Amino acid sequence: MTGYLTTHVLDTARGCPAEGLKIELFRIEGAGRTLLKTLVTNDDGRTDEQILPEAEFAVGEYELVFHAGPYLDANGTPPETPRFLDVIPIRFGMSERSHYHVPLLLSPFGYSTYRGS
Repeated sequence: MTGYLTTHVLDTARGCPAEGLKIELFRIEGAGRTLLKTLVTNDDGRTDEQILPEAEFAVGEYELVFHAGPYLDANGTPPETPRFLDVIPIRFGMSERSHYHVPLLLSPFGYSTYRGS
């Protein structure tokens, strides 16, 4: 079975995909983390390519960092200082060569995630 990583960001407050949201992928090793990739969501709230394609996939611990603040600012959420949700880190492990889908359901004052399919 092949391993790869994807995401899908949905703006639950507006009822639409979150377009233009910056995402960073880090590999976690001990106390350190290494930036592997930076992507931006398209008009469907997905990235144009797999976040971690099969050729780059390795089991281990990772972190997706969703930059929600600039997205919320650009889409009419009244500004506040500091913003309640600005940067959303999601740390997770991938223990087998499989498809890992880590979606983000986002609103200005809450979010959720899960291992999707």
